[in-house]
Amino acid sequence: MAYSVPALSISFMSISALTGFALPVALLFYLKNKLKTGIKPFFIGCATFIVFALILEQFFHLVILNSGIGKTIKTNTWLFSIYGGLMAGLFEETGRLAAFKTVLKKDLKNDRNALMYGAGHGGVEAFFILVLGMASNIITSIMLNTGAIEQLTAGITDEAQLQELNKTFELLSNSPPVNFLIGIFERIAAVAIHISLSVLVWFAVKKKGKCFWLYPLAILLHAFVDAVAVILSRNVPNVWVVELVIYLITVCIILIAVQVWKKHGINYNLEDSVDPVETV
Repeated sequence: MAYSVPALSISFMSISALTGFALPVALLFYLKNKLKTGIKPFFIGCATFIVFALILEQFFHLVILNSGIGKTIKTNTWLFSIYGGLMAGLFEETGRLAAFKTVLKKDLKNDRNALMYGAGHGGVEAFFILVLGMASNIITSIMLNTGAIEQLTAGITDEAQLQELNKTFELLSNSPPVNFLIGIFERIAAVAIHISLSVLVWFAVKKKGKCFWLYPLAILLHAFVDAVAVILSRNVPNVWVVELVIYLITVCIILIAVQVWKKHGINYNLEDSVDPVETV
């Protein structure tokens, strides 16, 4: 069967890929130059996401989801959503906690570093999803349009794998071009959430016992938004409705982070990087 991916779809894939690179870079330069943060938290955020979300969490999923209980989890949308959300929250928020208690311990005096860390943590995720994900889609689309489908399926004899590939080809060919921009909106919300949750865990560490409850709160908020996203994506056909709900949740999480910052953060003059005044 011949497949053809519209040029507009490929263009939108390219825009999404560029955004996945530009978003974290823009945040890095803005926070460094405008808010006078350090650069170190950004790269620690990137590394923490890779270690805790892409390595440790995925290894845990490999063990659990291939076990007897894993089969039950995978066949039940609610169980799968709750499980996935809780694991993402547990691993990623624990990663933040570990980073703030160890490699960023000396950087806690500048609360804005929490924002820079969140930009790195969420930014590298945006890079993996938008840049690497869309790059794969672009390459596949170009090969389909040039009639090189045989190269994409060469050596694959398993019928199930071939069916999955054909589903992918159909999605690339038949999806409305605008759908390839959805990832941009989704990642903007995700980065905002990562920055907000970083603020919560930051003060959980900095204020120690007084505010340690912010750490489990961050886990629960992370789990909630991830679980809702999965449940809605599997049950609501209109993806823009799903994004609207996620944005409403994102605003709520941002407001929580803002209140925590106002109560426990440091007052700064945006023009200065010195003489911060600790709030009571």
